[in-house]
Amino acid sequence: MIEAAKRTHQISEYFFSKKMKEIHLLEKKGIGVINLGIGNPDLLPPNGVIYKMKEASELKEANTYQSYVGIENLRKSMANWYGKIYQVKVDPKKEILPLMGSKEGIMHISMSYLDKGDQVLIPNPGYPTYSSISKLLESEIIYYDLQESNDWFPNLPFLEKKNLSKVKIMWINYPHMPTGATITFEKLKKLVFFAKRNHILLVHDNPYSFILNSQRPWSIFNIKEAKGIALELNSLSKSYNMAGWRVGMVIGNPELIQNIIKVKSQMDSGMYYPIQIGAIEAMNHDSEWFKKLNTEYLKRQKILWDICDRLYLEYRRDRSGIFVWAKITDVDKNDREWSDKILKNYHIFITPGSLFGDQGKGYVRLSMCRPVNILEEAKNRIIS
Repeated sequence: MIEAAKRTHQISEYFFSKKMKEIHLLEKKGIGVINLGIGNPDLLPPNGVIYKMKEASELKEANTYQSYVGIENLRKSMANWYGKIYQVKVDPKKEILPLMGSKEGIMHISMSYLDKGDQVLIPNPGYPTYSSISKLLESEIIYYDLQESNDWFPNLPFLEKKNLSKVKIMWINYPHMPTGATITFEKLKKLVFFAKRNHILLVHDNPYSFILNSQRPWSIFNIKEAKGIALELNSLSKSYNMAGWRVGMVIGNPELIQNIIKVKSQMDSGMYYPIQIGAIEAMNHDSEWFKKLNTEYLKRQKILWDICDRLYLEYRRDRSGIFVWAKITDVDKNDREWSDKILKNYHIFITPGSLFGDQGKGYVRLSMCRPVNILEEAKNRIIS
């Protein structure tokens, strides 16, 4: 046998990849499983997006290699979008790098700035990919705990007492996944000044700004002091139901972006031209599109709350994003066993919170990415 690289021993197959295999086996036996686990938008992109993409696919230049930094009109559209949505001015020539999804960006940023032995601050609970990629790069992870009692915001005074001299990157993510917690301008400012004091690259992963968010959507660059020490990831996956299109972006000052281009240009040969054209069309839609999108998600959120009530789960109604984050109230709060029990008893898959870190133990996450009729069926399967 050819041995895998030692770095792969530190990670395992992605949880959802393994879980989907288990669910497929059940379905092969004729058991209809309702998957409330994955945040995979099932709705269509805005009208015109697919048409524009199809139209562009007929062009001669559509099938050639594309620029590593995206076509000029895509970068301009992303800059205009940031100005319109976040009131942030971005130079489309130097401060935007289109990505094949923001998940790709996590890898590119990490490869650009983390050496073996460097330390990285990662939220707990948080997106598992931050940890997996840091492990692959043999960086040292320092988890910073987020707790419900502090509204899922880091304890900065506690972190300040640590030796942070080897920390290169701090990952933050608001509205927060998996909890749905939002952030105020003042709290965002505290994070920026914490990073600035400690010479840390602050990376804000920001794909959930517009889904059921009653507050103004914030960019890290609404804080003017962030420009020299921060990057922001964003994507069209959740905002425009284009998850499979793999369209994202990283925003930052020219020097930071140029370092990422060094890595990215070794990894791909540019984004498919028609997808770029479709992305431009999507970003022409703003407030009316999000109003329509959120009207649908409000219906789904209400049914998920009903499901939580039937399962005796505690949850907050002032959360954002496409998930409901809920606390198990059973005597046995082992969230993985609880999730397996719900799958066995009701044939409903709900994500255990400990997947996102040990601060997620005792919690579960339910996704709104299923049609209303399927969510109603899931609710009716549960005998309260």
